[in-house]
Amino acid sequence: MQITEIYKSLQGESTHAGLPCVFVRLMGCNLRCSWCDSEYTFTGGHKMSLEEVGTEVERLSPNGGLVEITGGEPMLQEREVVPLMQRLMQANYTVLLETSGERPLEKVPAAVIKIVDVKCPHSGEPDTFRIENIQALQPHDEIKFVLSTRGDYEFARDFAAKHNLSSRVNAVLFSPAFSKDASGRRDAAHCLLNPQELAEWMLADDVPARLGLQIHKFIWDPAVKGV
Repeated sequence: MQITEIYKSLQGESTHAGLPCVFVRLMGCNLRCSWCDSEYTFTGGHKMSLEEVGTEVERLSPNGGLVEITGGEPMLQEREVVPLMQRLMQANYTVLLETSGERPLEKVPAAVIKIVDVKCPHSGEPDTFRIENIQALQPHDEIKFVLSTRGDYEFARDFAAKHNLSSRVNAVLFSPAFSKDASGRRDAAHCLLNPQELAEWMLADDVPARLGLQIHKFIWDPAVKGV
């Protein structure tokens, strides 16, 4: 498979935020979100075998733990990624899959925790979520909406209600988008949507969702990779 990087850090998002996690970042994405902070995954990378990836994960976290398969869009390499996820679970890792939901998800092993990032209108990639993937969701999965405007918020609020997501998955996450060229200051000034404003909207509408912040961007310089 084509790998951009493998590293260990703290999980910055999802209900697992703050936990040590090994990230396996695959190369390639078929979407071009306006706020994307991972454009360096679009090209390059290097080939690694299933065994090589597994060995590196075990070196970084020899006693099991949390592993996230991310990208780019990891499901573009489904043929290689599904066996990788199976191998990691057999080795006693808890496996997260970060995906846009634009690719089919029915072949993802049931025990994998899918974190599905449904694209909102101002991402530049609206209507790319494969609606059939709703049926592939498990109770331990999570749905994430990255928001940059009031319109994005209203889309996420209405989409979550229409598909009754709060009863389908473990968590519905509303996360303000970060400026993709953010650097230096480690604060909410880089958010494209003020977290306070988003919180107030969520409270006013009594939305059954969790406010999520990318905590790694508040710990390290937002421009730093591999954290």
